[in-house]
Amino acid sequence: MWTRVNEFDRMFKTMDMLQSLFHNYGLYRPTASRGGVAEVGPRTNLYDVGDRLEIRVEVPGIAKDNLSIKIQGSYLEISGTRKTDTPEGYKAHRIERGETSFTRSFTLPSDVESAGVEAALKDGILTLRLPKVEKAKPIQIAIG
Repeated sequence: MWTRVNEFDRMFKTMDMLQSLFHNYGLYRPTASRGGVAEVGPRTNLYDVGDRLEIRVEVPGIAKDNLSIKIQGSYLEISGTRKTDTPEGYKAHRIERGETSFTRSFTLPSDVESAGVEAALKDGILTLRLPKVEKAKPIQIAIG
């Protein structure tokens, strides 16, 4: 079993080396996770703030009109597309920021009240504030 995981690690390291030689790859490149499986998509942080969850997603160069957020219960899906930004009439000599698209889906640690979700995009960071449903919110227990 471990031999197979090592073979995957070796393969991904070779792919990273080839990508670094060409310097012409898209916004989201595969990164090896702890289990050795490649993940593709923007980097994401998930925080539990007590009565809500907060997610921050790196989406540089993607306009808010090109982002889609879907939520149902504890399932969250974020997708986006970055179009080419070559001005009309220009001839491109080098393109490192080409068109790209992604879809990330998450199973959240608790159900979310979808009506109260807030989303904001600032400086290439998408921030989602996801209020937990009442039964998932922590309560303070007084000791008698």
